[in-house]
Amino acid sequence: MKNLYIVALFHFKENDIMDALELLRKLVIETRKEEGCIQYDLVEDNENKGMFFITEVWESVEHHHQHNGTDHLTQFRIQSVRMLEKSAEVYKGFKTF
Repeated sequence: MKNLYIVALFHFKENDIMDALELLRKLVIETRKEEGCIQYDLVEDNENKGMFFITEVWESVEHHHQHNGTDHLTQFRIQSVRMLEKSAEVYKGFKTF
């Protein structure tokens, strides 16, 4: 079974950054408790204000699929949508080398 790697990019409106950080903090704390979550880290871009990304590593695609159905992720999506400059970008793959 291969680990699934994900990078999710979020660009929040400048006036909403503090509220977005609180939502992101809750999401990270709850997600790290999930079965199959190997890594779930929030990173703030140094050069682009309001740009954040989450780097994720899951034991399997199935574990990530279970994550997609969690209440904390659903609540994050509902609450953050109005704060985003544009839709989040998500990249998924398996380690090549």
